[in-house]
Amino acid sequence: MLLAFVVGYFLGSFPIAFWFGALRGRNLLKEGSGNPGAFNAYRVLGPVPGLMVLLLDAFKGILAVVLGEGVAGSPLGGLAGGVGAVFGHAFSPWLAFRGGKGLATGAGVLLAVDPRMLLGSLLLFAILQALFRRPYRVALAVALAQPLLAALLHPSFAFLLFGLGLGLPVALRHLKDWDR
Repeated sequence: MLLAFVVGYFLGSFPIAFWFGALRGRNLLKEGSGNPGAFNAYRVLGPVPGLMVLLLDAFKGILAVVLGEGVAGSPLGGLAGGVGAVFGHAFSPWLAFRGGKGLATGAGVLLAVDPRMLLGSLLLFAILQALFRRPYRVALAVALAQPLLAALLHPSFAFLLFGLGLGLPVALRHLKDWDR
């Protein structure tokens, strides 16, 4: 499982948004929100590069699950690889352990592991956003709900840990935006 996590972390750590910005002579760490993720790429670079970053970040999550499962020879390796990808995206060694918020990569992981988990997360986000209209706080709440969502759909300790591992880096990256 550790190898699956490390493979996922390495894959997730590629700062695609930052690289897209660098190719256009822009530094996403210093422009827009300062976040090297898909939404800031959209703001700073435009809709086409932003969408490309979003899709590639989600693909990182999907690929990490597939590779993690292959490396470990077990579906549990896919869970570890997916968690590694989100941690890698959020705390990239390429950017001195800065990174994106992990939403697109996490969505890719959820899509690969169980699309119902992604659907549940999106539904919860939509409901909370309609009620509170605070997207950063809503994203934090949905991240913190991942262990519960995972355990509800897959009642096992492994999925509880998966939900915790998936939600933790996303929650940590959203804490600084509590007042936005």
